[in-house]
Amino acid sequence: MRQNHPSVETVAAWVLALLWLLPLAYSLWSAFHPAEYATRFDLTAPLTLDNFARAWRQAPFARYYLNTALLVTMVLAGQIVIATLAAYAFARFRFVGRDVLFALVLVQLMIMPDVLIVENYRVISWLNLLDTIPAIALPYMASAFGTFLLRQAFKSVPNELVEAARVEGASSFGVLWRVFVPLGKTTYIAFGLVSVSYHWNNFLWPLIVTNSVESRPLTVGLAVFGAPETGVDWSVITAATVMTMAPLLLAFLLFQRQFVQSFMRAGIR
Repeated sequence: MRQNHPSVETVAAWVLALLWLLPLAYSLWSAFHPAEYATRFDLTAPLTLDNFARAWRQAPFARYYLNTALLVTMVLAGQIVIATLAAYAFARFRFVGRDVLFALVLVQLMIMPDVLIVENYRVISWLNLLDTIPAIALPYMASAFGTFLLRQAFKSVPNELVEAARVEGASSFGVLWRVFVPLGKTTYIAFGLVSVSYHWNNFLWPLIVTNSVESRPLTVGLAVFGAPETGVDWSVITAATVMTMAPLLLAFLLFQRQFVQSFMRAGIR
């Protein structure tokens, strides 16, 4: 009788998953237990929320949360508007040089944002926006990834729906708003998760262009809070780390099905 053994890919996937989960598990353990249990595992160790309270008191995390929420909202709103209009044009209109322009858009995916830091800094400085939230957001407003993802979704919309909207007197923008945007809901959710998670975790560019608490996001604030010279103990640092990443974990757990389905459909198209 033939026995089914796990494949090499399955074993490798489990190993990688465990390696990814270990730092998360340690952060959770250390954050919810007293400092003396941060480096040793004991099932009888008492649970506590004191680390979170201390972290919240010792740094302006409320301001960091507000700055980060404003940042990701500003970036996502700009990206959705620009990517929607660009994807609609590339998917549904015929014009000279369309494919060449789309190829140039995709070239952006091959350029690391860090390569443009110096030029972006010069532009932001010229606009007199240093140490502001718009300074962090502006270089990311146009998303080649979002344009590609939405273009793939819009290309799958049946022409019959477009023609029906035209018969009812809808303009080009009316067709976009009434037909394409509703049908692209799962794609918007998936792209929103990617965009929010990236800019929630972005560190280098915000570090360069911000100097004050009034504009500093969570990642930079956490780095300043956890610096060795501050003398904060490890349990408090992990508590602050858990507070920083908790919204992203919750969002992914809520929308993971739409997230996976959208990328599968984009790949098939």
